[in-house]
Amino acid sequence: MFRPALTRISGTHTIRACVSKRRLGIMDYSTIKTPDRCYADFCLIPVGTGSASVAEEVAGVQRLLKESGLQYTMHSAGTTVEGSWDEVFRVIGQAHSLVHQHGVVRVQSSMRVGTRTDKKQSAQDKVKRVQDLLAKDAA
Repeated sequence: MFRPALTRISGTHTIRACVSKRRLGIMDYSTIKTPDRCYADFCLIPVGTGSASVAEEVAGVQRLLKESGLQYTMHSAGTTVEGSWDEVFRVIGQAHSLVHQHGVVRVQSSMRVGTRTDKKQSAQDKVKRVQDLLAKDAA
């Protein structure tokens, strides 16, 4: 618990902070590394295409992901991609650029990103764990 020292000056109290620079949030943030691995579930949304269908754009992004060599799974509302933090975010940025190169002037993405430090776990591992629990229910 933080207990500041008090100094009395002319009837008022002035707080003297006895806190390390780190606790105050003063540090060199450039030394913080990104996590080794992550998975990102993202939904890329081409805006203003004049069509309700985005199948062509999605197919292009899927080709890019296949070429990247990263682990990925497409689903009805987006794609989950796994790899190093830098690789995952690079390929999502490339997906934006790819869609722009095909004439779409505005692209939005929604994204959920997960990291874990205690063990290596893929998105498929997470799904399998739940499926195993459900299989026990059925037995």
